[in-house]
Amino acid sequence: MGGEDARLRAVVSLAQAMAAAHTPRDSWRAAALGARDALGGNFAALSVWERELGRLRVLVNEGQRADGEQEFPEDETYPVHQFPEITEFLHERWAGGGEPNAWVETAAEPPGGEAGYCHERVTALRRRGRGCCVVAPIVLHGRAWGELYVARPVGAPVFDAADADFATVLASVAAAGIAQTERLEEVRRLAFTDPLTGLANRRAVDMRLDAAVERHRADGSVVSLVVCDLNGLKRVNDTLGHAVGDRLLERFGSVLSLCGAKLPGALAARLGGDEFCLLAVGPRADEVVAVGEELCLRAGELELGEGVACGIASTGDPIGEVRSARRLFRLADAAQYRAKAARGVKPVVAGRDGAVLALAENPPTPPHDRRRFRGHP
Repeated sequence: MGGEDARLRAVVSLAQAMAAAHTPRDSWRAAALGARDALGGNFAALSVWERELGRLRVLVNEGQRADGEQEFPEDETYPVHQFPEITEFLHERWAGGGEPNAWVETAAEPPGGEAGYCHERVTALRRRGRGCCVVAPIVLHGRAWGELYVARPVGAPVFDAADADFATVLASVAAAGIAQTERLEEVRRLAFTDPLTGLANRRAVDMRLDAAVERHRADGSVVSLVVCDLNGLKRVNDTLGHAVGDRLLERFGSVLSLCGAKLPGALAARLGGDEFCLLAVGPRADEVVAVGEELCLRAGELELGEGVACGIASTGDPIGEVRSARRLFRLADAAQYRAKAARGVKPVVAGRDGAVLALAENPPTPPHDRRRFRGHP
């Protein structure tokens, strides 16, 4: 009875840890740690089956790691043909009406071979000084998603059939937690993503920019904002239809993403309508201006479009003290307004164009001008 109570407590503890996970990494780590402790192992790993690439990718390694094993590995992958049980063995069991039960491997080859036996996994056990392991499939939405792996060292008691059954239960609890985290991630993604272009949306920019300005005030990090207005969209929508206009927006979004990739960590976003922006923290102002120039050049080459009006404001230029995200946005807006009016082919940069600072403080307000600087009525 005591053993059953302990296992019940372990299941409840794992379920609580999975429910408390707020990010994929949190859920992966909770699954591995919970299974390791519940099964009395000294090491656990969680891997995902990337079907399109034909490989198992290790997401997390927890416990007594061998040389070369990292907690969250960047590129620890294994071709699935080396571990055929994740595809062939499981498929055969399901086809026969069975369940995706866990199985045990030992560093000693079984006599005559057994269902699910994998030579590559046995070799890996020996190479890493482990005596046995239990492998439990993770099943999401009725399909094999990956596997939960728990090992014990050489000399420790070998996992038995009861351990394998328990590992199956733990894997199902972990699967429910992973599914919940994936749903939360999808909700977050939708909340901060523009559905047409796949770029970040205005909400994401506001949050990132507020944090960037706080960092600038704390340690002087350069914060730069590039605001773009895609020219000619209304003409395309009116003459060729909104479907073609949407394709133009998507194409420019791809160009913006491509150019923004030259600024490490930059956020590419669609603010709404024909307005886009890049937010960069760290790169020098000259680097951002160079990317803005390339962006204008590439936008001018887009079929159907009429180029882009681009304004840049950077704390790396002489624009005065920046104490709020609103001020940086207002300066970038004013620079973009100047670029729009001039119909130039290069960005206008606040602090390098003498009129921008004054324009930001005293913006034009004609009654039918849809361009109202942020922070002003």
